[in-house]
Amino acid sequence: MTSLFSLLLLIGGLAAVTGVRSWYAVCQPNQVLVIYGWRSRRQRGEERLIGYRLLKGGSSFVFPLVEEVAAMDVGNLIIPLTVRNALTRGGIRVSVEAVANVKVASREPAIHAAVERLLGKTTKEIKALAQVTLESNLRGVLATLTPEQVNADREAFAVAMLAEAEDDLRQLGLELDSLQITAITDDARFLDSLGRPQQVELLRQSRIAEAEARALARIQEAEKGKVTELVRLRRDEAIARVEAERRIRDAVSRETALVAEAEAQIAGERARVEAELPMQAERIAMVTNQLQADVVAPAEAECARAVALAKGGAAAILEEGAARSEGLNALVASWRQAGPDARAVYLTQRLPALLPLLRGAVPALKVKELRLIGEGANPSPSLPTLLAQVQSATGFDAARWLGERGTAGAGETVPRSRGADETAR
Repeated sequence: MTSLFSLLLLIGGLAAVTGVRSWYAVCQPNQVLVIYGWRSRRQRGEERLIGYRLLKGGSSFVFPLVEEVAAMDVGNLIIPLTVRNALTRGGIRVSVEAVANVKVASREPAIHAAVERLLGKTTKEIKALAQVTLESNLRGVLATLTPEQVNADREAFAVAMLAEAEDDLRQLGLELDSLQITAITDDARFLDSLGRPQQVELLRQSRIAEAEARALARIQEAEKGKVTELVRLRRDEAIARVEAERRIRDAVSRETALVAEAEAQIAGERARVEAELPMQAERIAMVTNQLQADVVAPAEAECARAVALAKGGAAAILEEGAARSEGLNALVASWRQAGPDARAVYLTQRLPALLPLLRGAVPALKVKELRLIGEGANPSPSLPTLLAQVQSATGFDAARWLGERGTAGAGETVPRSRGADETAR
């Protein structure tokens, strides 16, 4: 029994909670709840009574059995609009495509019109109603504008459209948030002809802008290349400077090391030389003594001997020169004493010395006949007379010489008299 009672109590509690929850209405932010049924209320600003109350957000208690709750969506509705062959003020038919943003009114007093006309309708039905209304208003606005105005100032066209459709939509309980014109065309291509100069100008401006953009891009690229090259050059310069400084430091270090090494070598060489100085001094003394004994003393002796020999040779030369001088003086004196015949006498004395030379230059001849031509009436003097004259004049004994020549042959020399030799000397 107890368990059955507990079960019934639990079921009753759940039913009570469910019932209470159904009697409590909660409104979402994009909704308006219409609670209608039990009592009538006076609408604000009007004298008439209404049989509902509105809940915009929050929650409210709903009396069971006497009140009902209906939700009305006040979110945004996107409605595409298309108007074909609408007549404009200039008599040109145009086609317009637009997009409208519409929602159910949520402000007083338009919300009461929405409750009366739209409560219970689906979203599709509300979109169809708003589309028909807006397309009708769109045709009415196009009838007041020329194609040039519609095409030139679409913002003004949208503002005029909003003003035209506001009253109609308010009566339906709708609000037009925005209207965007997406396309305006005509079958006669009137708008294309109107926009052709603008298109050409836009094309020209676009090409100019494109060319300027390309030129600017090239300039920027060149500037970037310049900056990059400058950075590279500065980097190379910095690297070269660092490398040069490193080489200078290495050279200075190497120079210092070389100087230190050279100084060390010089110091070592100097120490070695200083250590060898006494030994070299002893060696010099020894070499000096050896030279004195082996070279200087013999050289001095040889020099003394050469001086003595030179003095002896000089004395002999002096004596020979003195003798030759005395002989020449005697020759000059005898030359002077001979008078004008001195030259002939001197040449006659030198003739025997020249005859062998002349005989050697002339080949040997065979003499068959010798004739002497004399002077006076008898041109042929006697041979003894001629030979005597030659011997008296020159001291040459021709008779004896011819006799010896006949026996000894042509190779012997002519004998000279003692007087001729002394005269020649």
